[in-house]
Amino acid sequence: METMDPFIFVTVVTLLSGAGGTGLGGLVGALFNSESNRVVSLLLAFAGGVMSAIVCFDLLAEAAEAAEGATDIGVWLVVLAVVAGVVIVYGLNHLIDNKTRKEVPHTDASDHPKTHDDLDELVHADHLAEHRRNKDSKLSLVIAGIVMACAIALHNIPEGMTIGASFAASDSLLLGSGMIMAVLIGLHNIPEGMAVSVPLISGGMKKPRAVLLTAACGLPTLLGAWLGLWLGDIGPLGLAASLGFASGAMLYVVYGEILPEAYLLYRSKAPAFAAMGGMLLGLVLIFA
Repeated sequence: METMDPFIFVTVVTLLSGAGGTGLGGLVGALFNSESNRVVSLLLAFAGGVMSAIVCFDLLAEAAEAAEGATDIGVWLVVLAVVAGVVIVYGLNHLIDNKTRKEVPHTDASDHPKTHDDLDELVHADHLAEHRRNKDSKLSLVIAGIVMACAIALHNIPEGMTIGASFAASDSLLLGSGMIMAVLIGLHNIPEGMAVSVPLISGGMKKPRAVLLTAACGLPTLLGAWLGLWLGDIGPLGLAASLGFASGAMLYVVYGEILPEAYLLYRSKAPAFAAMGGMLLGLVLIFA
């Protein structure tokens, strides 16, 4: 496979990670129509820990090294790119959350956490399901569907950029950080896919359609992977900017959404230990 065209290889791997991961989660959700909050919490925390290790010990180090050879400001370029990734993804998520909070009764309550406390809130699948249950107009359903697609794209595009930029920075297609990141993101997408399909099915959508829609939600990952791969291929400056931006976006997703949600889903020390275990595994994957 090392002789395969890198663009085709990254495209196939990203499709399996994005659409394949969410689609598998959607299938699990359709078959069992439920998910264990504790299991999902530990999976999210573990994946968050591994992704933290990959970003901090591998991607940011690669970005700093590339920046040192491309510009006089060196590591400060990476810092600016990381800040840009955090600010842009946070700002867009904040905008979507504020505009849609009142659509689902409990999310607008005064005692509701200021972050998402369930996966279907994170991807806004609960909003679409609520409109379907209320038999709202087709326009409301379309708008809710677009909002859900945008919310998922905001998570998946940075994930895809991380995959693409990791492949661009890696010497090996099969054994480098790109493949590791693709596998980890694919595993992370399984509980996310469950969160999309379960409320859709509960809201009245037929299971095959819900699974297909859930798999389609992973497609924006491909756009991010192409962008990350392209930026990484245009030179050290592009690689540093791409890795920095994708790392910032991923750090916000992990520390601003995934880990807080993991703690809210399972209020104990267990998610913390799962995250630490994930970081140790990430360390082993990078340096072993």
